[in-house]
Amino acid sequence: MDSAFASASAISDQRQKIEQYKLILSSVITSNDIAQAKKFIDHMLSDDVPLVVSRQLLQIFAQELGRLEPEAQKEIAHYTLTQIQPRVVSFEEQVLVIREKLAELYESEQQWSKAAQMLSGIDLDSTMRVIDDTFRLSKCVQIARLYLEDDDAVNAEAFINKASFLVSNSQHEVLNLQYKVCYARILDLKRKFLEAALRYYDISQIEKRQIGDEWIDEEALEQALSAAVTCTILAAAGPQRSRVLATLYKDERCSKLKIYPILQKVLSLSLSHTHVRARAHTHTH
Repeated sequence: MDSAFASASAISDQRQKIEQYKLILSSVITSNDIAQAKKFIDHMLSDDVPLVVSRQLLQIFAQELGRLEPEAQKEIAHYTLTQIQPRVVSFEEQVLVIREKLAELYESEQQWSKAAQMLSGIDLDSTMRVIDDTFRLSKCVQIARLYLEDDDAVNAEAFINKASFLVSNSQHEVLNLQYKVCYARILDLKRKFLEAALRYYDISQIEKRQIGDEWIDEEALEQALSAAVTCTILAAAGPQRSRVLATLYKDERCSKLKIYPILQKVLSLSLSHTHVRARAHTHTH
């Protein structure tokens, strides 16, 4: 390995040098050898390799990471991120790819919070790269969604709050809808049931069935409607809750929901309470 590095770094022609390093990298990836991969990273980040070359090779390396066994992939990716850290400004693009690959791997293992943490390490306010607002918004929403998979409303809310600055100017309808769903779920987890109910109900009334390349399935809208009913039932009693209950009861889509009989009961209870209160009120005057 060391002699391969020595001969590659002795090549003066840059294109040949890069080709030589690509061959070394290819054998490292194929061998799935963690020690060799770490040596390759160390060499790329050493003073023996010009920045132009190391950037290009680390970019290829980051994209090829997925070919390694999952455990090797994790160890090498974490090692690379640690080694790059002192010079992270020079390798932002490479760090981005490594973090996204690792997040994908954690997500496939249903390690939602780990995936979210990996993505939250991406510098979305970088001055070195041009990052558009759609990319920023998509990452904030993606991180919030991952945290919500673990019912972590606190971390999810931090990223949804960042997203709320970007969503007002966003033309990206799929992202805007995902943002709304996250927002409703956060309110729901924080037990702000009435606010959550209104947001879920708003989502359930989407007219469009196709947004961009994505289709909104009826099931998703029905889930939102059902969540609106559940949250309203869980909300504290009061005139606003009674109004929302009445609105949902009048919506004929609700009659198809499993939770409909409960909605009927809660509404009639709510109306009888209001009636009793009104009678008591007239007696006292």
